[in-house]
Amino acid sequence: MGNEHVLDLIEEAVTHRYSRRQILKRAAALGMAAPAINMVLAAASAAPAYAQAATSNPLKVDPKAPLDVVIFKGGFGDDYAKNVNSMYSKEFPDAKISYQGIQRLAQQLQPRFVGGNPPDIMDNSGAGNLDTAALVAQGQLADLDDLFAAPSYDTPGKTVAETLIPQSQGVGQYNGKQYVLEYAYTVYGVWYSSSLFKKNGWEYPQTWDDMMAMSEKIKASGTAPWTYQGKYPTYMQMLMDQFVYKNGGYQAIKNIDNLEPNAWSQDAVKNSLNALYELAQKGYIMKGTEGLTHTEAQAAWLQGKAVFIPCGTWLENEMKGLIPNGFDMVVSPTPALAGDKIPFTGINAYAGENFIVASHGKNPQGGKEWIRLLASKQAARFFSQNTKSLTVVVGSADGLDLGTAFASAQQVVKNAGTNLFYSMYGTWYTELGTEANNQMGELLNNRLTPAQYIQKVQKMADQVAKDSSIPKYKRS
Repeated sequence: MGNEHVLDLIEEAVTHRYSRRQILKRAAALGMAAPAINMVLAAASAAPAYAQAATSNPLKVDPKAPLDVVIFKGGFGDDYAKNVNSMYSKEFPDAKISYQGIQRLAQQLQPRFVGGNPPDIMDNSGAGNLDTAALVAQGQLADLDDLFAAPSYDTPGKTVAETLIPQSQGVGQYNGKQYVLEYAYTVYGVWYSSSLFKKNGWEYPQTWDDMMAMSEKIKASGTAPWTYQGKYPTYMQMLMDQFVYKNGGYQAIKNIDNLEPNAWSQDAVKNSLNALYELAQKGYIMKGTEGLTHTEAQAAWLQGKAVFIPCGTWLENEMKGLIPNGFDMVVSPTPALAGDKIPFTGINAYAGENFIVASHGKNPQGGKEWIRLLASKQAARFFSQNTKSLTVVVGSADGLDLGTAFASAQQVVKNAGTNLFYSMYGTWYTELGTEANNQMGELLNNRLTPAQYIQKVQKMADQVAKDSSIPKYKRS
């Protein structure tokens, strides 16, 4: 009796790595006879490591194939990636992993794509990253649909896709296919020291008029109200996107992303540029900001040389070791402009750290399995504990107390409700994103007016729209 279940239970036991006690309990439930139980116990204990990997191997990875991993080692560091490497090695002990944590990925990896020898798995992030849209258009990236449909590593009964925050993966879709796993759930806003605010009896200004009044008082005290990551004006460009979204609603961002005619001439764009231009005109930006790298500007902010700085939730981890005790950094949305269509609580919250798999890599299925492990609760919780940042894996950070920055990011997302957004024009159209960033730098240093910014960026948007060689994408 019950012997017909032997093969099924052997597969279960090997796949899920049942303990002896779990095997006995399951066998009893199936009504298996003692000889059959002994057969299962013997098979489970004798099964080699590669057999375990194979039977729990939904993506059909070659267990002995080498894996080439390249990670952007930026604000989140790369300890979390090394942790996933360890998980992969436990799954496939015969697979040799080649690993690099680097920056400026395009410079170092483009020759490998051209030469037909790309890494299997990459975190394509940071300044100087690879052009994802171009890689998709060239057929260089493997679609991840089979990965998203695969069983979760450690959430029984759910696929990988079902364990991720709803709508967190739209940035990684091109014409209906998933080419990117977006991992770190980033909140982007205005950062400041909550302890400094408490000391001075300040409250974060919820309108731009109040921000200007507060900035005037701060400037009069001898401290700069604002700084930003000078050599990389994209940080302020992203802040402008948030102003545009809140002032003009989702339609305003959609118009820009979809290359609609005169999208950069919308009132929401004009109003947002005028607000940021006011910072430059009134001398509210720390002197010398333009010449600073991102970490230099952030260090100056931590030293109390400026009160406000724009950034994402990678900030704390990127600057660990330089943060004064009791600084208590927190993030808030951009202050409201007159006539906003979205409440003050609306904010830019999106999934970042762009994990891609090369279609012409030597082990693309291994690359996808690496991502499946990354998307586990186990790996995601390690990431949050190690970086003090959220991931897209639902429930992985439950119960963690990781300080003011982490807590404020969670609260901001909660307060925003459905008023969350992200822009796509910089990802889809690299030339347009670069032009907008460059002109933002000119605007913030009083070398360009808002009207001139609009003229220059709209010109680039028109060029991109008319260029038939550039693939076009649409938001609905």
